[in-house]
Amino acid sequence: MGSTRVSRRTVFRRIAQRQYGEWPAYDSTPLYGRTSLAGLESDIRTVSETWFDHESHDSIEEFVCVFPLAYFRFSAHDRYAGPTRYQMDTLFRVFVLQECHGWEHETALVDYLGDRPELCEQLGFETIPDQSTLWRSWHERFTADLRETVETAARTILIKAQNAGVAVPREPARKLRYHGDESGESDPDDQTTLGQAEKITDHVSRIVFPAFSLERGDGCEIHENAYWGLQTYLGLRESLAANEGARSFTYESTRERTPLGHAHRDHIRDLSIAEIREMYRQAVNTLLSEVEETEEFFRAGIIAIDITEADPFTGDRTGHEDEIIGTKEKTDEYAYQWATVQLVGNAVPIVLDARPVQKGESRLEIVKDLLDSAEEMLHVDNVLMDREFDSQHVLEMLSRRGLSYVVPKRMQTSEKAQAKRLLRRDQDRYETDRKLHLGKNEWHETTLIYRRKEDSEHDDHRQYSVFMSNCGSGHLTEYGYRWEIESGYKSIKRFMAATTSKDFGLRFFYFAFACLLYSIWRAVDLLVQVELTGEYEHSPIVTADNTLTLLKKETGIG
Repeated sequence: MGSTRVSRRTVFRRIAQRQYGEWPAYDSTPLYGRTSLAGLESDIRTVSETWFDHESHDSIEEFVCVFPLAYFRFSAHDRYAGPTRYQMDTLFRVFVLQECHGWEHETALVDYLGDRPELCEQLGFETIPDQSTLWRSWHERFTADLRETVETAARTILIKAQNAGVAVPREPARKLRYHGDESGESDPDDQTTLGQAEKITDHVSRIVFPAFSLERGDGCEIHENAYWGLQTYLGLRESLAANEGARSFTYESTRERTPLGHAHRDHIRDLSIAEIREMYRQAVNTLLSEVEETEEFFRAGIIAIDITEADPFTGDRTGHEDEIIGTKEKTDEYAYQWATVQLVGNAVPIVLDARPVQKGESRLEIVKDLLDSAEEMLHVDNVLMDREFDSQHVLEMLSRRGLSYVVPKRMQTSEKAQAKRLLRRDQDRYETDRKLHLGKNEWHETTLIYRRKEDSEHDDHRQYSVFMSNCGSGHLTEYGYRWEIESGYKSIKRFMAATTSKDFGLRFFYFAFACLLYSIWRAVDLLVQVELTGEYEHSPIVTADNTLTLLKKETGIG
């Protein structure tokens, strides 16, 4: 099979309708231009992922030939000044094709093209260049950065095609390659780890931060990166507010112009909650596309949905009663609350989405919203939630989506009675089916699993916990993965800028950006571990402080 006008239109319509991400990259953010190689790499990643999912698209070579390049300006990466016979975009395609096949010498490429006149026509060759022309074009005409982009593009195409079940000419390397990387120690020392982390942090920040935009228009004297640099800087120290941070940032930054604290806040206040979430999801989707290219990243997996709260609010909340709501423990205190969905289990713990929680919102509404985001980005198998989500309507919604769940149940009279019977029998575990009433004579069928806690401080029925699951007790051990989301919240709050403002959008942005910094840290750690050891262990070898320090260098500090 091959692509048709209809199949190509279908692919690009899907890309245009994607909820998280736009194409081409240079047109969706002021941080990428038409000469940006990082933008070109992002576009190849975006298009190839959707292209090979189409049942008619089963050819690597065809994708290389038809990928849109007319918008990209290769002239900035062309070291030849005079007239040339072959266009840069044509050479770019043919070198991507060579890299896809893994040929080290141009002779194999020339022979391959010589046997395929139809492919040459698709590539735009009237005559096939000889070996010496191709050698000079690669080594003398292409810049080193453009050659690196060719290698990255080929690797991305191979991985996306292989993930879609398309035959590939060679096995793609599932490890990222960075120039100057000569480390290969199985037990890397601190200096080696930091050196690798610096390369990877540079790479990750270049592809993630452009998802954020303040829509300030053209001609602004202060580069938009300076705003994200300041926000990252605020996350470097605990309880650092924008005004104080902006003054310090002025002295530590290498930029000529940096934003003032009030200007920084004003621009953020102009962003709506929906805009902040859209930018966040676009950034995380790009981050996922990067880490999924390693064998150690488990894209299909387990997610945890939870709610966290800010420090108790002690001021006057008049006019903000719908935003500064009660605490989860139902005390007499008030606080802002944020809900998140995060990867847990074997996957790197990335926060996929975040949203504010407002008065009157049901748990069903919150779970639906976050689950829609998660399933848009990746395949979900199992959902873990805390007992505040033990609603029968939430559980029924998960089952109807074909998802398994494990949720602790609040113990009511019947559960307490059963726990007392188990205690008398000295029984550690018990399972029983239960129907939960949905209304209108409709029921949700689930399984209650009683489990005795080890070393419990209680000597009565409180020794037992009760869980609800639609997949049996075999998945109960997975609930232990939920601790990751709690430990993650501690780091996220550590990355938040301080503020006394009651502006809901500003508060949420600070939380969302802290979630992004946390996710970048965990992604960088995974990539560093894979690069240096070939494996991934959940215990980070790159610290959060190291990652933030490296990020501040990439955004213009120091």
